[in-house]
Amino acid sequence: MMLKKLHLAFKICLILILSSSLSKAELINPNSSIKPAEVVKIQLTGLKDNNKEFPDSGIEQTWYFAHPNNKKVTGPLDNFKRMIKGDSYQMMLNHLSHTITKLGGNDNWAQFEVIILDKEKIYHKFNWQVEKYTVDGDLKDCWLTTMVSNPIPLGSSI
Repeated sequence: MMLKKLHLAFKICLILILSSSLSKAELINPNSSIKPAEVVKIQLTGLKDNNKEFPDSGIEQTWYFAHPNNKKVTGPLDNFKRMIKGDSYQMMLNHLSHTITKLGGNDNWAQFEVIILDKEKIYHKFNWQVEKYTVDGDLKDCWLTTMVSNPIPLGSSI
């Protein structure tokens, strides 16, 4: 009887550990096959459903695609979470919809206009820039976000 209880407890622990690690596996990691507009789409989709996989999974997804130089400015992930939840960018979290329009670019960078309809039904415009990472390593040839402008409020939806 004791062995059965121990076996059941082991199974429960194993299931909890696996389900926790599977949640993290749901996030998309940068790779060289992901195109610039797709990077922006992945980040915005994550922010739109911020807590879908686990608390702040959308912010973490966005962080995965932040350029290392951008991460130096925003600080570690916990600082990045505070920044996104702050007044300047919180409208991105759990927004209702977004559009992505390419403004320009070349083989090494691309810039997009992003318009978000937030949960208060107010539109906000951002300039979003991604660059191809050129340093040897895991991120080589991946498109990563180097800049997101401050939001420009565009007013309410009808």
